[in-house]
Amino acid sequence: MEQVSSEFLRGTLKTIVLKLLSEQDKMYGYQITQAVKERTQGELTLTFGALYPVLHKLEQEGLLINESIEVDGRLRKYYSLTDSGAQMAIKKVSEFENFVSYMQQLFQTPPNLAYGN
Repeated sequence: MEQVSSEFLRGTLKTIVLKLLSEQDKMYGYQITQAVKERTQGELTLTFGALYPVLHKLEQEGLLINESIEVDGRLRKYYSLTDSGAQMAIKKVSEFENFVSYMQQLFQTPPNLAYGN
């Protein structure tokens, strides 16, 4: 399978993070990157350099909170959705599903019909 353009991934990072966190009570950064990798059979790779700015932005927007928990003598920062984050996750996933549907319609339209020929 062809590697997905980072341009497409960048445009959907917030939605991906919100969706994953809506399915879990809380997750830490490495867990999020691994969930993306596992669910896409390694076709999508989410780097920490891309992930952490999104997590911080979602926090600033009041959609996430973080909690540091000591694990094996090290602090691990877990992220979870606020109530407004949970609502935003539903909204963003719905918007993305509609977008994908529109793109499928657009690309499946026979060329001779698309331009009124």
